[in-house]
Amino acid sequence: MSDMPPPLPRAHATHAQASRERRDAVSGEVMAEARLVRFVAAPDGRVVPDLARKLPGRGIWIAATRASVEQAVKRNAFARSAKVQLRPPADLADQVAALLRQRLLSALGLARRSGDLTSGFEKTASAVESGRAAWLIEASDGAADGRRKMFQCIGRTDKPPGVVAAFSSDELSLALGLGPVIHLGLLAGQAAQRWTVDVERYAGFDPLLPPGWREGPGEGRSGDTPASVWLSATL
Repeated sequence: MSDMPPPLPRAHATHAQASRERRDAVSGEVMAEARLVRFVAAPDGRVVPDLARKLPGRGIWIAATRASVEQAVKRNAFARSAKVQLRPPADLADQVAALLRQRLLSALGLARRSGDLTSGFEKTASAVESGRAAWLIEASDGAADGRRKMFQCIGRTDKPPGVVAAFSSDELSLALGLGPVIHLGLLAGQAAQRWTVDVERYAGFDPLLPPGWREGPGEGRSGDTPASVWLSATL
């Protein structure tokens, strides 16, 4: 997977649209906010990730990739941007990844309560085959047979969902307040659009699929179509 999340469309038709672009403090590249992580300086000199972009203070923007955040820590690009002494922790990239994981899981819980999430094999397979699912979320420790059958459903739709298998069944169960969770379908709509932004940011830090799912016969495949083809959501 590429280190940089896929670029989002850039438009300059209005001032509001243009204002949603920021400069990466590491590369100097101007890009959409959705492809960046905002950090702020705490009063005690700590560097704090602000994934929701709501904390007060001047934002320091870094591309949403592990390499970029690690480079920012190494160079202490935070102090240079904020023009004050700051002490970024060495594990800042791990902190961002963990926070993004929690945001993704929390958003799935909200989607379940709003009716934007299906669970169970039959309901999820139906949502996938009908093209209603923007994302298929598979438990990373689910059985290979069920996974193959679900991927066969993807092969039968003209609107393949993105696929995420970054969470265990226990993590998904805890986030949703359900029993064992293996298959989920996040339905197309605003909730899925918001989830996609965080998924693309998270993909810059950790894989969306376990390594074994991207290669090898029967693992993450439907016919001759690799699972990686399904990683871009159709919203």
